[in-house]
Amino acid sequence: MTGGKYIRGAFVARLSYPAAWRIDGVEDLFGFPVSDPYRWLEDGEDARVRDWAAAQDRLFRACRAGWREKRSWASLVDQVSSFGVSEPPTVRGSVMFLAEQLRGDEQRRLIVVDAEGNRRVLIDPAELDPSGHTGLYAWWPSREGDRVAVQTEVAEQPGSDIIVLDVRTGEVVDGPLPRARNTSLAWLPGGDAFYYVSRVPDEELAHGDMRLQRRVRLHRIGSSWQTDVVVFGGEDAPDHYYGLTVSADGRHLAITAMVGPAAQNDVYLAELIDPEAPHFDKIVDGHAIRARVLPRFLADNGLLLVTDHQAPCGRICTAHRHDTDPAAWHTLVAEDPEAPVDECLVLDDPALPRPLLLVARARHGTSTLTLHDLASGRPLTELPLPGAGVVSSLRTTVPYGRHAWFSYCDATTPPTIYRYDAADGRTEQETGATTAGHTPEIRSRSLRYRAGDGTEITLLLFIPAEEHQGPRPTLLYGYGSFGMPMRPWFFPMAAAWVGVGGTYAVACVRGGGEEGQRWHDAGRGPGKHRAISDFNDAAAWLIDTGRTTRDQLASYGQSAGGLLVTAAAVRRPDLYAAVIAEGPLCDMVRYEKFGLGCTWTDEFGSASQAEQLEWLLGYSPYHNITPGASYPAFLLTGAVTDLQTGEAHVTKMCAALQHATGSDRPILMRREPDTAHAASPASKERALFADILAFAGKHTGLSPDKTTVPLREATGTGPR
Repeated sequence: MTGGKYIRGAFVARLSYPAAWRIDGVEDLFGFPVSDPYRWLEDGEDARVRDWAAAQDRLFRACRAGWREKRSWASLVDQVSSFGVSEPPTVRGSVMFLAEQLRGDEQRRLIVVDAEGNRRVLIDPAELDPSGHTGLYAWWPSREGDRVAVQTEVAEQPGSDIIVLDVRTGEVVDGPLPRARNTSLAWLPGGDAFYYVSRVPDEELAHGDMRLQRRVRLHRIGSSWQTDVVVFGGEDAPDHYYGLTVSADGRHLAITAMVGPAAQNDVYLAELIDPEAPHFDKIVDGHAIRARVLPRFLADNGLLLVTDHQAPCGRICTAHRHDTDPAAWHTLVAEDPEAPVDECLVLDDPALPRPLLLVARARHGTSTLTLHDLASGRPLTELPLPGAGVVSSLRTTVPYGRHAWFSYCDATTPPTIYRYDAADGRTEQETGATTAGHTPEIRSRSLRYRAGDGTEITLLLFIPAEEHQGPRPTLLYGYGSFGMPMRPWFFPMAAAWVGVGGTYAVACVRGGGEEGQRWHDAGRGPGKHRAISDFNDAAAWLIDTGRTTRDQLASYGQSAGGLLVTAAAVRRPDLYAAVIAEGPLCDMVRYEKFGLGCTWTDEFGSASQAEQLEWLLGYSPYHNITPGASYPAFLLTGAVTDLQTGEAHVTKMCAALQHATGSDRPILMRREPDTAHAASPASKERALFADILAFAGKHTGLSPDKTTVPLREATGTGPR
């Protein structure tokens, strides 16, 4: 460190950053001059890149050593983290399957609970890999509950395996089936075969082909995966995701197909006369209707469709399986323009007086659960919930359901599992799924602020329970992409921040799904600049209303949210004291060449088209850095191997900011080996949270050592 100056009464040293070679020259793309001085950093195997990154690692560690309150933040994160079961069980027959993670566990383990309530561990990733890098990614019990397909994943590796276990003995009866990363799986009745999705073997692809190249295959238990027949997908759909659903009687298969997380999808349906050679009919053309349609089979093999077609906030329809014209769909539950549909669940146990439909909506950011008559859609009652929070992951038994399980959380309540009994109308906490932890007293508020164009935007505020006059250090979070809504979820990092006196704010900017599909459309593609402006408007509103100051405001975003906060800070560096971007997108001209970026063009646009390149250049953080600008402190975090966004976004943005900044606030890069874009081992995730909080606290003035945090035991409470 060399030189320095006084800021807010403290001496701040000017950092000496590792030298980074800059490439001269400008590339002409459709007449647009595009500079890319750090393209060489894209080659992580280059010795120069490794040396430069190692120097950045040393710089980060040296700076972190000066964060005296890092240990206090780490201790607090550990205290407010929740442990136990955080998502509802999957129930097949008399067997309940639960994923449990206790204090000290690096990954979840799969638990089975029998009809008598006896619990046992079916699979523990720690026994497979004591290092903690192998995680339990997904599991799919057969309809009878006697077998379960389990997918494990090693964070930094591109492939995932599926194995099949005998539930009674725990023995592996089949597998591994390779290359099944982010798969979907649907069992046929009897438990002797299932459909699944896997990637084409690398040796069959062109060198460097980063596209998804997925196929739907049929696997029969006991057969070699090399003999699995491809039943759907081909070279004409290299970037498609597939979702699979088999009817209760095993006679029909439905497949949803979409390009990346697009705003529309196709639906194909086949009668399984021959499971190895199904003939598919395209019953929904997503491109033609510009909508999402999620199908599920009813008991009579008719279809229940959840869709935003002609209903941006969602509606629920019924249809005959041969209906290809949306005009023939019957609206069962109509759209509520103020409450987007999240999900729904059919309860059709023969013991019930009538089949029911349970519908979860989000009204002004908080969840409601309503019960409807399945035949008519008529509303019957609204289920009581523990508070004004978030309901997710509705599940029931298969093939017929009497109970509905769901997860509930809010700002002070970690995810807690509840069970609704449709026979007696009672909702109770699931005794087999416990949650433990400690949380501070937090107050949450939902406010509205006006964006620059007059649009009202929701801002979720989480503040300490005690009264306080004047501005507080504030951490502002946002996402604003892929139609993902922001809700008052429980987040350990937010609980730690608020617990020591800070404000945690969430801006529900356009591009998310808080107000339905129109809200998403307003902030994607050519409208992505609106999401960025909305976020800066939230920052300005927090400052203008006296809730914080520029010197007390930090922003934080993950993945596409990392794009949001870096783009916002590059546009308005005067608003922020610090910016934290976790696994961000930063080079929007070349994002399609990294990770899964080629599947995200529906959201952002493509640099291969002149008009869309102009959109991207208008907000791409890497391309809008201004030499000499007084930038806030930046912490850019990412995995050394990031298979989703690619690691070059972090390295290139770091080098460009370090070269350009005219301020003494540090520009740092935190790289994590042996992890991935998300779902790291628990200890590494908590260490990352502690680093983020220590960085944000240092640059906004929030100290965990100056506040006594009254913690309470976090346990589920009954419905209100």
